[in-house]
Amino acid sequence: MPQSIYINKIKLFEADLKKVKKQLFASSMLRLTVFLLMAFGVYLLWGQLQWILIELIVGFALFLSLVSRHVGLQQKRNRLEALIHINQTEVEVLNGNYAHLPDGETYQNPQHEFSQDIDLFGKKSFFQYLNRSSLLEGELRLVEMLTENSIDDIERKQQAIKDIGEKIDFRQDFSAYAKLSRTEEDTSPKKNLFELQTHEFFTPKMAKGLSWVFSVISVGLITAYFTDFIPGMWVLLWLFVGMIISGIYIKRVNLLSDKVSKMQKVFRQYHLLIELLENTTFTSELLLEKQKQIVTEDKIASQVLKDFSKAIDALDQRGNLLFGFFGNGFLLWDLRQSARLEKWIKNHAEQAEVWFEVIAEVDAFISLGNFAFNHPNYTYPTITDNQTVIDAKDAVHPLIPEDEAITNDIKIDKEEFFIITGANMAGKSTFLRTVSIQILMSNLGLPVRASFCEYRPIKLITSMRTVDSLAEESSYFYAELSRLKFIIDKLKTEEYFIVLDEILKGTNSKDKALGSKKFLEKLVGSHSTGIIATHDLSLCEVAEDLPQVKNYYFDAQIIDDELYFDYKFKTGICQNMNASFLLRKMEIVDE
Repeated sequence: MPQSIYINKIKLFEADLKKVKKQLFASSMLRLTVFLLMAFGVYLLWGQLQWILIELIVGFALFLSLVSRHVGLQQKRNRLEALIHINQTEVEVLNGNYAHLPDGETYQNPQHEFSQDIDLFGKKSFFQYLNRSSLLEGELRLVEMLTENSIDDIERKQQAIKDIGEKIDFRQDFSAYAKLSRTEEDTSPKKNLFELQTHEFFTPKMAKGLSWVFSVISVGLITAYFTDFIPGMWVLLWLFVGMIISGIYIKRVNLLSDKVSKMQKVFRQYHLLIELLENTTFTSELLLEKQKQIVTEDKIASQVLKDFSKAIDALDQRGNLLFGFFGNGFLLWDLRQSARLEKWIKNHAEQAEVWFEVIAEVDAFISLGNFAFNHPNYTYPTITDNQTVIDAKDAVHPLIPEDEAITNDIKIDKEEFFIITGANMAGKSTFLRTVSIQILMSNLGLPVRASFCEYRPIKLITSMRTVDSLAEESSYFYAELSRLKFIIDKLKTEEYFIVLDEILKGTNSKDKALGSKKFLEKLVGSHSTGIIATHDLSLCEVAEDLPQVKNYYFDAQIIDDELYFDYKFKTGICQNMNASFLLRKMEIVDE
């Protein structure tokens, strides 16, 4: 069971985290000891400049290696904390607690074919339940997948979701590294790449060669000084020359340093993400294609990104005043590392854009694979091209808790239209959303909550939650008409499964009945497929004249002065309405 797997992983990661925290404490104490010994060494050797310099060089090198090791331990700790959080989140979601996760409310779009109507975004939405994107770019790609209304490559998407769903360690490692690299929009990879692609180059072609020649001469002069072949004045003069050369480029180096320093976190983590992708064995065509996009002719993508990250680290050493002074004076450090960075930008900035798009795509697919892993009892729809659009057994909405779930069978053929009547709270709207979300999930390649499902791919369009606009001075009725016009226009160019809930609520009952009947007749005449829920029983008369229209209902019964719902989908027309009963029961009206 997924939940037991997550709980076991939490225990293992917590044990590892405890060990790493102990190592971090020991590392901190060791660094402090080395620093104090360096200071004590200077005190003992005071007056012996040559030996002080040797002691500082050796001590500083040791200190830097300890700092590097400490940073590695910190990254290991951060990764373990991220992994613990990932597994804790999955346990909470499987227990029905997901209201604290990002709800994607900003992605709601009243002009979209269905996103406003089917609880796709917002509190307690499908997005909030599904989304495990660790990167902003991955989240945006997932939103694009959810809303693109595509019926292409469904079986290839199913294979990819199965493939990545089985790889729990890959998914969690990827998500952990990605969470550590997530940035705000102003430092996003997209903005980083734009800045790299528009960078103005400034280092001369001979910069690398010059810096190496200068460094060799510096080593020779320092060696000559320590062996008493030349006086220290020559070393100081050479240091001064190096500072002058470095000073010529200081402003442009500072600008480059500021630019790439903001990118460091992203590139350091992204090379780890790419490395994970390179070293994972995929079996699905779609993921194998993505994997091929991160392969270069001469070097693997992770190494290319790692090289850039290392170059940024090297340039960042200028932030250490002591190293910055001597490094630029004797090694032309800033010039050398700037040339190294600019060479990378020239050769790889365009390629990196493709790599980052692959990372975003995989991040989005991790949400889908994670969903499939969490629901091993769900069914992947069998894709067909026959007359039946949906044939599902024991279907139920994925967000309904297990102990509250009432299943229903759904079978609707191409060019059929169902009219669904029923009492208030009997289950009509839930059924509409169940069918809608099943179509969405099927098009995404996800498994659906049913024991059996055959599906003929079709796009989805809905009108269930029309909203008026005070800002645009549009009435509710006008907003409804605009939505229905939107549907009719869409049907002119493509085939859709149409889901309607109580249309034309903004007008009087007689006009509503006539208008609804005419609209339904128009839809049937256009050979459309779909369902409409209504309280207006007169609409059911359309089925007498049009064989494509069929009546179904959800029932309500009053037993021992209590309202009872069975939430079962039945053939026929509902005869039991409950508005007057509820008004009396809640003491809003008298007997």
